[in-house]
Amino acid sequence: MKKRIYVWLGRSAALALGLAAAGSAGAQQVLPRPPEPFAGKIDPSRDKSVPAWPKQAQAPKGAPNVVVVLLDDVGFSAASTFGGVADTPALQDLARNGLSYNQFHVTSLCSPTRAALLTGRNHHEVGFGTVANSSSGFPGYNSVWAKDTVSLAEVLRQNGYSTSAYGKWHNTPEWEITPAGPFDHWPTSLGFEYFYGFHGGADNQWEPRLYRNTTPVEPKATPEQGYHLTADLADEATRWLRTHDAVYPEKPFFVWFAPGGTHWPHHVPQDWIAKYKGKFDQGWDKLREETFARQKKLGVIPANAELTPRPPELPAWDSLPAEQRRLLAREAEISAAYLAYTDFQIGRLLAEIRAQGKSDNTVVFYIVGDNGAEVSSPLLGRDATGPDGQAASLEERLKNIDALGTARFDNLYGSAWGWADNTPFQYGKGIPSYLGGTRNPLVVSWPKGLRDKGVVRSQFSHVTDIAPTIYELAGIQFPDKVEGIQQVPLEGRSLVYSFDNPAASSPRTLQYFEIGGTRGIYKDGWWAGSRNVTPRGNVVLNQAPFGQRQWQLYNLNADYSQAHDVAAANPDKLAELVATFDKEAWRNDVYPLTPEVGVGRPNPAAGRTLFTYRAGVTRIPSRVGPDVTRRAHRITADIELPARGGDGVLIADGGRWGGFSLFVKDGRLVYEANAHGHRSGHIVSSRPLPKGKLQVAFSFTPDGAASSAPVVQGQPPVAVPGVGRLFVNGEQVGEGRIAKIVYGPYESLDIGADLGSPVSLDYKVPFSFTGILGKVEVELR
Repeated sequence: MKKRIYVWLGRSAALALGLAAAGSAGAQQVLPRPPEPFAGKIDPSRDKSVPAWPKQAQAPKGAPNVVVVLLDDVGFSAASTFGGVADTPALQDLARNGLSYNQFHVTSLCSPTRAALLTGRNHHEVGFGTVANSSSGFPGYNSVWAKDTVSLAEVLRQNGYSTSAYGKWHNTPEWEITPAGPFDHWPTSLGFEYFYGFHGGADNQWEPRLYRNTTPVEPKATPEQGYHLTADLADEATRWLRTHDAVYPEKPFFVWFAPGGTHWPHHVPQDWIAKYKGKFDQGWDKLREETFARQKKLGVIPANAELTPRPPELPAWDSLPAEQRRLLAREAEISAAYLAYTDFQIGRLLAEIRAQGKSDNTVVFYIVGDNGAEVSSPLLGRDATGPDGQAASLEERLKNIDALGTARFDNLYGSAWGWADNTPFQYGKGIPSYLGGTRNPLVVSWPKGLRDKGVVRSQFSHVTDIAPTIYELAGIQFPDKVEGIQQVPLEGRSLVYSFDNPAASSPRTLQYFEIGGTRGIYKDGWWAGSRNVTPRGNVVLNQAPFGQRQWQLYNLNADYSQAHDVAAANPDKLAELVATFDKEAWRNDVYPLTPEVGVGRPNPAAGRTLFTYRAGVTRIPSRVGPDVTRRAHRITADIELPARGGDGVLIADGGRWGGFSLFVKDGRLVYEANAHGHRSGHIVSSRPLPKGKLQVAFSFTPDGAASSAPVVQGQPPVAVPGVGRLFVNGEQVGEGRIAKIVYGPYESLDIGADLGSPVSLDYKVPFSFTGILGKVEVELR
């Protein structure tokens, strides 16, 4: 509470000035608005009474429709519109008829950028100092979107807009993402009347775990039938727009379209990949030079901008063996195809708005990335892995090169391609001390309202500026109170001042950046940054020495791309900016830096050793179910087999890249464990199951001291080997070794079926159980 009071008092003068400048808007604004007095007449006689209905919220006259497109993990230069290889005609068309901002900034990570965009406040103020699934028990990091930071969608909804959201959300506390809720922090409780998408930081694009509003739903087709999530999102948004037009043709809408592209996994149809064959054979060093030249020619960067050098952690392309270059070039082809495919689906959405005759008064904000391109991958990227979870041999990976991008692989390109996609800047995603992580293109299109078209704007701007821009364009005053809660004032500054005046000075003279202990601070054209380096996995850029690197200083007024560190020549200016960061950090709940993840975090599964499920229970996230990866446990299921048939899954948790499944196949009980896409355990009952009512079970006993290995707080448990046994009516009917049980990404625990991708290749999903399934219990021992 202390922080919130500090914020209110610290900004009261600025807020008062802003309200005064708004003229008649100076009165306190409260949402929801109090009911108006009855405007009719009431008399004992019906004939003498005059009815009057309560007024529905109406948007200001002429308020534009609003579409916000937010791509994922796309570097500044990846799109052809900004010098890259990937064709982006939808983005190009908007840029040709709108404004392109080349000094627009994001937080450098997905959940934080989304929280800042959708509230107009800094990301720590909303509790998203990091991604939702890495939350900590501090105000700036708890991932609990508080009611004093009302969303843009909610304000628009209560001012007469229809609202809908599609794609990636990633702003709900992880422990609240279950089919049973609570739903307080889901999109439909934060201002969106309709939601269709996924909750995590990433999802399988071929076999996604989707929600419609708060209900889990399965994809309408399979990958073999041509399904892809991004196309599905465009279909859903189009359907919603058509329904909205049929019922409320004059009512303005707000559409949030945030597809998974191009966050890993890099899943994209093969015919799109074929379009980019050979376009990256020159390698990342030459690609950056070519991209940089195109950027200069297009005018999307200043003529005096310089190309920053390759980071010392990354090798020169020509130093790599030919077979490595072959694999890497294919990875880049897939990424470019993914971006082009995503832009194509966005183009379909925008075409629907044109077909309805509404594009003239629709303002589109197309933000090309919620952070810079991904640089935290292995040098050779990620695709096929061995049973130990480590990368398969190069020879094995090359055997599968033509299948990359399909549902078989959870693939991602190598880190140097991410660096190249951030041309001309240094580093990338998650490193906000540099522009490679924080500067992404913004294109604004509004045919009715923009005088200048096809031009670049270079004012310093930030993702928090989007919400106040929309409020100004819609003629909506930001509320002081919502549902009785005093609101934290907006941090953003409307961009409308720059629409018709290319020379206008930016009102934003100060902005802090922080993710994972890496810090950045912008003030009056100067930028200081200090990178925090940690030993983390197989990340090429995270090399010793570890810890906080020395602060660097850049004069962005003369150095667009941060090519020259001038800290040594300007110690006083550097000291000033470091002190300014500290002040902003205290004001915005940035401290403590890098808090420990997950300590004491709520979890419905915490402390439970018995989990009881019944038929029809599906889509329980693995993280809120029983963790069987390192503990002795027993699974028991009451079933009834009919005279004929009776195959199918009894319980499955996980999918193609990790999990377990207990199922009946060809009349026999089967248990299978899958680790990193490889069968790690497979036990089949020694005889067929009898018909009628029976109880089947599986037990797991870890080897010796394996189960007593210490659990490191905030890290997933290490899977352990052991022995598995099958039982029918208490009698053992099978035994075998289980190398380990691990959970793959994206998936869920399902009873009576295996939804999503299959744990076992012995069946095709959902492989629903055709007998009668009663109670299923998982007991941790």
